[in-house]
Amino acid sequence: MADAYPWQAGLWQQLAGRTQHAHAYLLHGPVGIGKRALAERLAALLLCQRPAPEGACGACKSCLLLAAGTHPDHYVLEPEEVDKAIRVDQVRDLVGFVTQTAQLAGRKVILLEPAEAMNLNAANALLKSLEEPSGDTVLLLISHQPSRLLPTIKSRCVQQACPLPGREASLAWLETALPELTPQARTDLLALAAGSPLAAAKLHAQGVLELRALMVDGVKKLLKQQQSPSQLAEAWNALPLLLVFDWFSEWAYLILRHQMTGDDDALGAVDMCKVVQYLAQKAPRNKVLALQDWLLSHRQKVLAKANLNRALLLEALLVQWASLPSAG
Repeated sequence: MADAYPWQAGLWQQLAGRTQHAHAYLLHGPVGIGKRALAERLAALLLCQRPAPEGACGACKSCLLLAAGTHPDHYVLEPEEVDKAIRVDQVRDLVGFVTQTAQLAGRKVILLEPAEAMNLNAANALLKSLEEPSGDTVLLLISHQPSRLLPTIKSRCVQQACPLPGREASLAWLETALPELTPQARTDLLALAAGSPLAAAKLHAQGVLELRALMVDGVKKLLKQQQSPSQLAEAWNALPLLLVFDWFSEWAYLILRHQMTGDDDALGAVDMCKVVQYLAQKAPRNKVLALQDWLLSHRQKVLAKANLNRALLLEALLVQWASLPSAG
């Protein structure tokens, strides 16, 4: 059964206590707060033949089939490849499933993640099923970025914001999940994951603290002219592109904030504190603003899975960053 997270207890009671369920839910919130686990737990409850307030029984025929991954009335729709779009033909297969009769004489449950991965044609193909699902069908859509969904998709679902745990609850969970780390390392991970504990655990599995150290070291060498933009772009070949853009966008924001407030205590990003302070003093604000606009624009392209030349994109970013400290 999917994990139950303590910060979801109130929402779970609300969902599990319903006598009638909507035909479509949109579970949304930041990455790494347990939306998928919540959806899987709700799917198990909806399919269970002997459900209880705390969840599915785990022992009936339906629960055993679901645990084995062979439940005939359960359908999961995801991109066929990581970070790719959900295509229209995938949604058409799903629509075919919706029109069938439930084989166990109960509900059919569909889990779709992430909803924003559907391209326009795929989203339009889903609309009719969202509006009039046949039989007793429940669609559970998961979204990390609901702003990217068609308004017509959102309007056909019960929209449910999923709770983000507080800092103390997140650190307590990380202490249990990653006992081998120091408290400072767990704090650093949580900061890098924007407060999402499951995202922090995933980042740890990807070696993000090492990646961050590599990036910070590279930026310092770039500014000292010990490494060229093209050399650094090549050295960063293994770094996730979105991570690079997230961190550079954050640093540009911190430079601007420091220029406007002059507050050393508000620098944030402890490992980049001196770099941020240096650039805040040396970089003209108009150049920082122009770079921030460029970063945010190209970050959207990375998010949208645009066909980008990775090496050229990184080099363009690093050339602009290296040219920040100037009188121009």
